[in-house]
Formats: sequence, C-alpha cells, structure tokens
Amino acid sequence: MSSTLHEVTGTLSGSALSLSSGQMAMQADGAVVLRLGDVVILSASTMGAPREGGDFFPLLVDYEEKLYAAGKIKGSRFIKREGRPPEECILKARMIDRPIRPLFPKGTTNDVVISVSVLSSDGVTDPGPHAITAASASLVVGGFPIMAPVAAVRIGMMNGELIVNPTYQQIEDGDLDLVVAGTDAAVTMVEAGAKQITDDQMIAAIQLAHDEIKKLCALQEELRKKAGRELGHELVLNLPDETLYIELQEMITAEQLDGLYQDSKPGVYKALHALVDSVLKAHAEKIESKDEAFSHWTRKNVEESVDKIFKKYMRKNILEKGKRLDGRTEDEVRPVSVMLDPLPRPHGSAIFQRGETQILSVITLAGPGASQIIDLMDHDYKKSYFHHYNFPGYSVGEAKGNRGVGRREIGHGFLAERALVPVLPKKEDFPYTMRVVSEVLACNGSSSMGSVCGSSLALMAGGVPIEAPVVGIAMGMVTDDESGQYRLLTDIQGMEDFAGDMDLKYASTEKGITALQMDIKVSGISVERMKEAFAKAKIGRDFIATEMAKVISVPRPELSPTAPSIETIQIDPEMIRLVIGKGGETIQKITAESGAEIDIDDSGMIFVTAPNHEAGEKAKAMILEQTYIAKEGDELVGEVNRIMDFGAFVNIPGGKDGLIHISKLSRTERVNAVTDVVQMGNRVKVKVLAIDEMGRINLGLLEKLS
Repeated sequence: MSSTLHEVTGTLSGSALSLSSGQMAMQADGAVVLRLGDVVILSASTMGAPREGGDFFPLLVDYEEKLYAAGKIKGSRFIKREGRPPEECILKARMIDRPIRPLFPKGTTNDVVISVSVLSSDGVTDPGPHAITAASASLVVGGFPIMAPVAAVRIGMMNGELIVNPTYQQIEDGDLDLVVAGTDAAVTMVEAGAKQITDDQMIAAIQLAHDEIKKLCALQEELRKKAGRELGHELVLNLPDETLYIELQEMITAEQLDGLYQDSKPGVYKALHALVDSVLKAHAEKIESKDEAFSHWTRKNVEESVDKIFKKYMRKNILEKGKRLDGRTEDEVRPVSVMLDPLPRPHGSAIFQRGETQILSVITLAGPGASQIIDLMDHDYKKSYFHHYNFPGYSVGEAKGNRGVGRREIGHGFLAERALVPVLPKKEDFPYTMRVVSEVLACNGSSSMGSVCGSSLALMAGGVPIEAPVVGIAMGMVTDDESGQYRLLTDIQGMEDFAGDMDLKYASTEKGITALQMDIKVSGISVERMKEAFAKAKIGRDFIATEMAKVISVPRPELSPTAPSIETIQIDPEMIRLVIGKGGETIQKITAESGAEIDIDDSGMIFVTAPNHEAGEKAKAMILEQTYIAKEGDELVGEVNRIMDFGAFVNIPGGKDGLIHISKLSRTERVNAVTDVVQMGNRVKVKVLAIDEMGRINLGLLEKLS
C-alpha cells in the first residue's frame, strides 16, 4: 500500500506537537497521528451506512490506552490482554464525545466510529486531552461534515501560577486539574477538579486554555489543506417533517401551549400527551387516509412536531418574558429538603431533594485494606474514596430494568467524587476507606449535582470529618442567534436541559470551586458569559447551602455506632515479619481469633479495623504481644520450649527466648533437676531479671500455669 506522509508542526507549552496523516491506518476514512514528545496517539475515524429510520446520531467513541505504550504487561497472572477499558478510559471516551457530537449536522443517522489509541506514553503527562485534538484532526482530514475543528488543553495551577499541559505530579501537588475543549471561536466543554479555587482563577485558566486551543485548531486547518480529502460516504440526515410542523404551528394556540405549564414533571407530560391526543383525534381522518397528500400525518410526526413547537414556545417565553416551565424566575432555586439517617444500619445516610429530583446517598466505611487498586497504563495507585452513582429507570417513570452501569452513570459518579475529594480528611488523620453510593430515587434535572449535596450530607451525618460541605448546582442557558439575546437559568430542570443550549454543573464550598463541568449545545460560549454564569451559580449554590445548614452544617463529632473502629499501632519495620509470621500464620491467627482486620504499611504502621471495641482490643493485645521488647522488671507469660541441664528456655512475647536458670526455678528451695519443676510445653509466668549486653534475657519463675 503506497503512502504519502503529510505533517504539520506547532508547539504546546514549549514542546513540539505534530499532526500527521498518510502513514498509519490508511483504510480508515480519516486517520491522524498526534505526537508530543514521547506521547503518540492514533485516531482513526470511519463512517458507515445510515441507520434506516434512525432518530438519533449513532456516534461511538472508543479510547484505549495500550499497556505496551508505557512498556508494561498486565499485572494479572491469568489475563495478559487488555480487556474491558477501565473507568478512567471510559471517562476519557466521554470527554472526546461531548465536544465533538454537537459539531455534526442535526439529523445525522450514519454510524460514525472514532477509535483513539495511545500507542506511546511518556508516563509524565496525561494523553487524554490530546486525544480530543487527535480525534478532531482525523475527522478534519477525512472530510467529515463537522462544523469546525475542536481541540483540548489541560491546565494546572501551583502556587497561583497556571501551567499548560501539566505533569501528573503537578496535578497531584497543585490546586487545579482543568480540561477545556473548544473551537477557534469559543469554548464548548469544560471539565475540572479543583482545591477550592476562586471563580476568577478558574476563568483565567479557561481563557489561557482557549488561547492554546486556537493554535491547535489552526494546526488542524493547516493539515486539512495538505491532506484533506472528500468523505467517501453519503451523509443521510433524518430531519423532522417540517410540513406538518408548519401546519401545526398555525393550529395549536398559545392558550393550549400555556396549558402545558405545570408545577410538576408528571403534570407537564400528562398535559403534553393530552395535547398530542387532541391533535390526533381532531385529524384522525388525515392520519388514517391513504391519500399521498396526507402521508406526513403520522402519529410519530405529530408527537415530534408538537414537542418541537412546545420547546420553541418555552424558549421564546424564557427569552422574552423570563417565564419558566414551573413558574420560577430565572434566578430561583426549587424548594430544598433534607432528611438525615433514613437508613438505620449503614454508616451514614441522607436524602437530598431539590424540586422533583431526589437523591439517597449512603456511606460505607472500612479499613485501609478495602481500598481499590487502579491498574492503568502509566501508573497504578490505591483509591480510598470512591463514589458510585445509580440511575434506575423508575427514577424517571420508565419501565426499564437494570442492565449494568452505563457510561453516563460512570461519568456522573466521577464528577460527584472529584467534587468531594478536596474536602476529605487526610489519610493519616482518618485512615478509613470510604464508599459513597448515590441512588437517584426521582429525577427532574441535575441528579449529579444532587449527588454532590447528598454525599456531603451523608458524610457529615456519618461523622466523617470533612473540611466543609460541598454544594452543587446546575445552570442552563437559552440563546437567540439572530438577536443575540440570552438568558441564564439557575437550577435547570429536565425539559430546560433538553431544550436549552448549555449545561453547566458547578460544585463548590463557601471558599471556592471543587468541580466543574460544562457542555455547550450551540457553537460555543464566551469567557465573559461564562463568568456571568459562575456568578449566578454561586448565588444559587449559597441558597442551597443555607437550606442544608438548617439540618446539618458540620460533621457529627462521633462516627456512627455501626461503623467499624480503626486504631493504629506503630512498630519497628523490622518487626513486621513477627506480626505476619511464617507463611502468614500469625496474622491469620490474630484475624481469626479477634474478628478484626489487620493492614500493615511498609513504615511499620499497623491499622486494626474492628467491628467493635472488644475485637479491636483483643487484636491490639495480640499484636503487641508479638512485637514486645523485653524490659527489666516486666512480668510475662510464656511457654517452655527447650530444657537443658542448667535451665529452661521460655518463649516470651516478641518471639524471643529467655532463660530461667535452674537457680531461679524456685525462690525457697534448691532445685536438683529442671524437670522436677517444669516440663516441655508448660505455660509459665516469669519476670525479666536482666538483659545482658548481647541481648540475652534472664528470667525468674513466678508461677507455673499449666
């Protein structure tokens, strides 16, 4: 197969970044290799045939981090091939999908698959954001009908200084982990975790990212001129029948549409279904007719047209009158209620409700041994706090069974997780492994931000000493391109999200931002408008925080009585082997007899996790017995394990043997033979009489116990 390499080169944070096409994946519709130092990413994009009767855009993004990219073989002894992508890769696939999906024409029904593979990694910087740039470039080169190229940049911050393309270490040590995606014209996606930074700091970071994004978009345009080609597939758009839409616009009155404005989600849908049914009934003859002139009169077209008319009317009311579906003003938050301890046995639980969105958050505490080991391409690490989010069908009134966790649930869980991480206690102060599960019991918008609030409440109710409660709120926006008019909406509900142009999720403490996520459905958003959205979000966030504080504002002083206790013992690292024992015999015995879990750090720190105080004390006593260091005057219990003519050796706590000289077997009379007093296996109570310079222990018999 002949190949012609086309390459363009730019810079990112002082390092050369190149995009090349024509050398790899030649049979893909569009393929680009991105290189940044030792990071090499291949993105291959393909388009298939349209799906007949499809009413959604079947875009699939796969993101893989090949273990060979970091010179690594999978750690499992039994499976060496890469398997199901870890959650981190699923999150990055979502991050590629979100800014690219809105760039395709509405109504696209062709299958589009974007396959992004990390082929080489430097182990220093995260290739994830560059995968967005590579994916966009492969679409550009392949002639895909996207609105404009997109690119992404990661920004960090240390000591108040912003860093473009930070290293893993700079992210861990710093105060910000921000990924921004956008076109040359505007920002289209934001994903951030932060250690309570200010709005102004976040805005400055987003602005810096967009400055770099413009350069990367220009680089893609340069590559298009060199290597771009026409797409070899026919693009098929499945757009709603405008004929029926136009006809129904004339028939449906403002009074009928006003009747859809209800104060509850079920009320809105009931009224909407009633309106559709009335249209179907009034025009039954057209729907049942075989006349070609009425072929567009189908039940599906009526439902879609009525829905479109209503959304357009809803947007118009918001823009012109500030009138929202449930009667709220544009800055008003729905009513908030909180219930603590709805569940008696879990270690902490709370129900957070905002409007019709209701979240049950539950915490479980365990010892350090319950932490999760994350095995990734670049590095492995342990995770001691994780948040899981569940979205069952009944939460939105759907008759849908549970078929496993989807990408959306993983994404929402991660967002809520990173929102709470900055306020968690340090491991040395609180060595527990913490799991929070948020069950969405009912949803009408922004269940992810409800999960942030629910997590804060459950942690505080369980006595976990978090630094401050984190509160989340979702913001929306409705715009009009012709007039330039726009409205920002606080605490959006479901229909406002579907009909609106922005979904901004803002999580923060009173001090500053901890997590941020933003997706734009239009061409983008300016930094100035984003700053305005942040300011409004903060006002709404403060309202919710005040309502939560009426029930609980600081963590309870004690852990839940059902939670396990953890105590620590510091021993000499040289003594770890004594606690573990031969083949793990000793530690298994301690665990079996006490009922406690034992975790040992390489530093000699031992964590004793016990279901109750008695079990913990028993385990501690057994550990201290194994790690005992003899001191003169101590009285101990040991076992005779060797008998000599001159005395008996006794195994004492700490795994050492001490000698009871024959002269010390009795305090009142002369002993002629050691066996006259003790036998092998006897348990005896002894006193430490002396320890010589060589560490030999001399004992005196106090009492024979068995």
